[in-house]
Amino acid sequence: MATGKIGVSTQNLFPIIKKFLYSDHEIFLREIVSNAVDATQKLKVLASSGEFKGDVSGLRVRVKADKEAGTLTVSDSGIGMTQEEVEKYINQIAFSGAEEFLEKHKDDAATIIGHFGLGFYSAFMVSDKVEIITKSYKEGAQAVKWTGEGDTEYTLENVEKEERGTDIIMYINSEEKDFLEENKIQDLLTKYCKFLPIEITFGKKKEWKDGKQVETEEDNVINDTNPLWTRKPAELKEEDYQKFYRELYPMSMSDPLFHIHLNVDYPFNLTGVLYFPKIDNKFEIQKNKIQLYSNQVYVSDSVEGIVPEYLTLLHGVIDSPDIPLNVSRSYLQSDRNVKKISNHITKKVADSLTDIFKNSREDYEKKWDDLKVFIQYGILTDEKFAERANQIVLLKDTDNRYFTLEEYENLVKVNQTDKDNHIVYLYATDVQEQFTYIQAAKDKGYDVLVMDGQLDTHFINYTEQKNTNHKFLRVDSDVIDKLIPKNETKETSWSEAEQEEMRDVFNSQLPKEGVMYMVNFEALGESADPVVITRSEFMRRMKEMAAMNPGMGFYGAMDDQFTLVVNTDHKLVKGVLADEQKEMAAKLEPIDFEIKENEGKQIEIDELNKDKKDEEIPQVDKDRKKEYSDKVNELKKQKQELLQEYGRGNKIVGQLIDLALLANGLLKGEALNKFVRRSVELIK
Repeated sequence: MATGKIGVSTQNLFPIIKKFLYSDHEIFLREIVSNAVDATQKLKVLASSGEFKGDVSGLRVRVKADKEAGTLTVSDSGIGMTQEEVEKYINQIAFSGAEEFLEKHKDDAATIIGHFGLGFYSAFMVSDKVEIITKSYKEGAQAVKWTGEGDTEYTLENVEKEERGTDIIMYINSEEKDFLEENKIQDLLTKYCKFLPIEITFGKKKEWKDGKQVETEEDNVINDTNPLWTRKPAELKEEDYQKFYRELYPMSMSDPLFHIHLNVDYPFNLTGVLYFPKIDNKFEIQKNKIQLYSNQVYVSDSVEGIVPEYLTLLHGVIDSPDIPLNVSRSYLQSDRNVKKISNHITKKVADSLTDIFKNSREDYEKKWDDLKVFIQYGILTDEKFAERANQIVLLKDTDNRYFTLEEYENLVKVNQTDKDNHIVYLYATDVQEQFTYIQAAKDKGYDVLVMDGQLDTHFINYTEQKNTNHKFLRVDSDVIDKLIPKNETKETSWSEAEQEEMRDVFNSQLPKEGVMYMVNFEALGESADPVVITRSEFMRRMKEMAAMNPGMGFYGAMDDQFTLVVNTDHKLVKGVLADEQKEMAAKLEPIDFEIKENEGKQIEIDELNKDKKDEEIPQVDKDRKKEYSDKVNELKKQKQELLQEYGRGNKIVGQLIDLALLANGLLKGEALNKFVRRSVELIK
């Protein structure tokens, strides 16, 4: 028996390897099993080259837990090691046997996983002691046993072992005993080893019998050694892709929209399958669904550095030996191969979508409502993708017709170009709630888009920035004649005084909590609605964007802002004005007289002092002017209170306002109940 010290470059390297080699302790099982698969693959390579004459059929890696002994064992029937190889590859940390082997067999060893020599030592993250019992495939080889206890000391001795291969026996420490639990091991093997190219077995298969699970004689094989992405697309059918998707995501409630099969061997190696899933409005929770593999070894489901940001919404598998198992964010940001892979995936996705659009546009349109979040997200975050995807972006109108950007511009530019030469794109975010406004636009011969997606507001802003002569307006952002002004609009015949009085009357019955209303007066024509509610396009967009962007909290905290537009041409509104003038004349005329009288006195004082500087004006004149000003404000407040009192008692005013609120889905609860009661009373 020999003893010795493991060759490390510094005294402190081994504790660092033991504790911090990987951020997740569970990764040790992936590393040990991957090494076993690597050794098995090496034997197959040697057999194919004639260097090994034995049988290589039915090779497996076996994982076994012994709770009583406190051990977890990974066994293979692979290439094994001689004593000299153990001393070289195990005792000299980071001297990778796979690298040397790969160089020697570079033409036929593409399946070798190992690129680093540290993986074995990950076992010490969970083990007090690790034993290696190994026997080389070489004729006459002597089996040896290596023992280490997590420091730089080790022992190496000859032992008896009938079969070639290697057993890694890990004595799990007291803090990590859950790694001896059957369910835990099963879950980890499924997560990390599900698609390894050599069969991995753990225990026996179980079946239900007499109301309980019992073991069968059949080995429990963990993995699919020939997963779909490793096969040629020509030999696969659509149902194969659907089946694989359900295998990857068994909890998914719906089938994917499309799939893209990746298969690149130059200038880098890349295989995989990407799926466009159906997603809901909370698309953030759908991220981290792409699984990253390196030669069928699971690496991560966090692929932000490998695929463009917008494609993190996709599902599926990416496999590339050019991405190492110890992948890190800093590595991804600087590695040339990773950047090439990212660019290729962007191009491949854009090209595939373009092909589908050109060859199956009807099918593309049917899936557009689910697909557009990916396209829009890509356009908003990736300029290269935006250039490629410009021809496959679709717009849908309220008649469920689909248009490319160019097609839609040609459709509306004649009729929907305003007096300032802007092509105005009218849209609705809720066809049912905004039906009245949509109909008003259609009556004018305008077309209305449906923009109800979670990224539509951002996409609208992007499109306006790219096309300065394009303007998007929601159909309820103004009265119809002002949405696309062709020339000067008709002015109301009401005087400023009449508008001011009626503004107080209508303000009296407007909602007050959590919302702000402005009252404007427009001459909309006798056949138009008596009262219309509009909402500022700018402020509404800002609030919608603030809901997705915490950095815009200022807008998000603001009350909703609406404009109540009163149609001065409508007979009901004219009737309210006539009634108010009749009912309130006796009360308001004395107040108006006093207001004019006090305002006149202010004007007289200003005339007396019009050529004087402020410091030259006598204090007595300043005091008198303030007295008259205060009196005017007091009188106006009295007048406002009288008008609002009148307005609160006017059922027609209340009914007109509530009808406008109801048309916008803004009338609810107690206010809706009052509206119903008032409606019944007015009908009687």
